[in-house]
Amino acid sequence: MNQQEYQLEIIGNLAEVSAGEWNAIVPANAGPFLSYAFLSALEHCGCVGENTGWQPAHLVLKSPDSTKLIGAMPLYLKQHSYGEFVFDWSWAQAYEQHGMQYYPKALCAIPFTPVQGQRLLCGSSEDAPQIRATLLTGLKSIVNQNKLSSAHILFPEQSEIDSMLQQGFMLRDSVQFHWQNHDYKDFDQFLAILTMKRRKNIRRERAIVAAQNISFTHIPGVETVKADWEFFYRCYENTYLEHQSSPYLTESFFKELASTMPENLHLIIASKDAQRLACSLLIVDKLNAKAYGRYWGALEHIDCLHFETAYYQAIEYCIQENIQIFEGGAQGEHKMARGFMPTTIHSAHWIADPQFSKAIKLFLEREHHGIAAYVDELAEHSPLKSSTVAL
Repeated sequence: MNQQEYQLEIIGNLAEVSAGEWNAIVPANAGPFLSYAFLSALEHCGCVGENTGWQPAHLVLKSPDSTKLIGAMPLYLKQHSYGEFVFDWSWAQAYEQHGMQYYPKALCAIPFTPVQGQRLLCGSSEDAPQIRATLLTGLKSIVNQNKLSSAHILFPEQSEIDSMLQQGFMLRDSVQFHWQNHDYKDFDQFLAILTMKRRKNIRRERAIVAAQNISFTHIPGVETVKADWEFFYRCYENTYLEHQSSPYLTESFFKELASTMPENLHLIIASKDAQRLACSLLIVDKLNAKAYGRYWGALEHIDCLHFETAYYQAIEYCIQENIQIFEGGAQGEHKMARGFMPTTIHSAHWIADPQFSKAIKLFLEREHHGIAAYVDELAEHSPLKSSTVAL
């Protein structure tokens, strides 16, 4: 199909396309975060839109007669940089110092979700290269026509990066910490690959929690009830309140996911003396054998409870369910001491102003070398035995 025959549109609400249309262009192995159920719940549960600073402006590509959706990009106009996990506050400050506006900017991402995945959706179309190029050209046109400062694509798949580089996007590196399952039979076998220091520390932390007579209940999403999610939200909200902040996500959002995609959810609840006191949520992608540690919270502080509820119980679940990769969320060097290894992922950025684009390119080149040195330094403090191959 000729690029000129495509029809590019911006939709301010995902409800303007059907779930069937959207999911048809999301690859089967794309995972749960790109699903219509997840993205639409963010919108009509008030997590994005209105006064949140996240204005949906999804870029969609339709057939010449506008009857068939053939490509799309989850896109938002941002009035700030919260909830992205790629920090560009210094860029915004530099714009302001030069009397220019950085916001609004165009952001292609899964809101509040630092997870790698496809961003240029085109299903399994044989025209995929053209569709990707058209979406990226359209994104730059939106920036120019609306006098926006920039366009940002967070955590794209590696297979999409060449298309972005060809369109003049600049790459930025980020480091996350992922746990990998090497077909462990149990938690002890996982511990066996760690250095003695790390093994002892993990056993000590688990013993501290066990000494408090705390028990754990794992509840698959399909078995959860309303009260489970109400308790989870109290814990989740409390985490933000302790940091004098407000939660990004609403209680209705989690309850809707429990209704529309329960097979992708897993709750881990900690209790003491029959009273629930902490909870963590995993998003599970069994097709790709991945689990994502998303949120955790507690109503009472107990030493090491966070590590047990959010990491060790989750690792045991992954071993039991043959989950191969457990992503513990953005940042956090403390995860390394618990068997998570550093992984470099990318974001892509296009800056409209030529002078700022040149300056940011130089910044990113320096940062790239700094990130590489940081990863090398982390490798020197690997929790794995020297005889263990770090993947």
